[in-house]
Amino acid sequence: MRIAFGAKFDIRDGYLNTPSIGVPPAHVADELAASVESWRRGAAVPGDFDEPVALARQGIADVLGVPVDRIAVGASASQLLSVVAAGLPAGARVLVAAGEFTSVTFPFAAVPGVTVTEVPLADLPSSVEGHDLVAVSVVQSADGAMVDLDALRAASEAANVPVLLDASQAAGWLPLRLDWADWVVAVGYKWLMSPRGSAWLAVHPRALERGRPVSAGWYAGEDPWQSLYGLPLRLAAGARRYDLSPVWMAHVGAAVALPYVASLDLDAVRAHCVQLADAFLAGLGLPARGSAIVSVDADTERLRAAGVIASARAGKARVGFHLYNTLGDVEQVLRAVT
Repeated sequence: MRIAFGAKFDIRDGYLNTPSIGVPPAHVADELAASVESWRRGAAVPGDFDEPVALARQGIADVLGVPVDRIAVGASASQLLSVVAAGLPAGARVLVAAGEFTSVTFPFAAVPGVTVTEVPLADLPSSVEGHDLVAVSVVQSADGAMVDLDALRAASEAANVPVLLDASQAAGWLPLRLDWADWVVAVGYKWLMSPRGSAWLAVHPRALERGRPVSAGWYAGEDPWQSLYGLPLRLAAGARRYDLSPVWMAHVGAAVALPYVASLDLDAVRAHCVQLADAFLAGLGLPARGSAIVSVDADTERLRAAGVIASARAGKARVGFHLYNTLGDVEQVLRAVT
């Protein structure tokens, strides 16, 4: 059992796979187990899950630095981004980073008549002009490269081009204040240490009417419990019109994990994660990158044989250093690759 940032983590040495699946604090897993036990005994009722959904909604708002009334609940990044893609005008032009995670690009590429253009990540801010939307991850999944948010914001505001940010590989280790973006999506099961099936979309008021609630159901109603049967359509006036009926157990975990993350000094979390990642790079004779995610030429099967859990992404081995990792993990992966 490890203790880090005031929480206990039942994590094995060499676990560096947070960019794929984060490990929950023990108290998060305990709360989830208790909810499963209640379900197993037939003691759970649907209304029990209203509070966890609300707590998780507030938690993600705090982590992203946006007002809570902007938050819509979903199950995955691509599902939430489909509401943005469906609202694009005919012939829309979307700008993305080359090699971007496909949950960001496919929802737009799948819309007939929409043109999706890829440019190198570093060129994104200078390429904004002439597009109808910029969609990009704050931190790239494949290699941890980070978009220049200040430059992107300045360029988008100058050109009056909306911006969609995917914070899934950033929220939880990188301090964020993303209230300026038109849309921000994030999933819970990576750096936010929540169960898979929890995801959120922050919708700026100016973008509220630009989406299309393609997954609208009872939970998207102004009062979900009064929206169970019959017409007329009666969606919520705000961002909740984009709500998907929540994956209950996922939000039980997120309701505990996200307030914990939001309570942390995320500058200290970033410093911890980046210090470990840069120490790994230094051990390989490579320059620091300032990101918690590192991608290097290495055999993931060799890493696994050495007890290191990592991912193979874009032809390289990808590792991620989170708040529960230590210098011991750095030394272990260095021994495996050198």
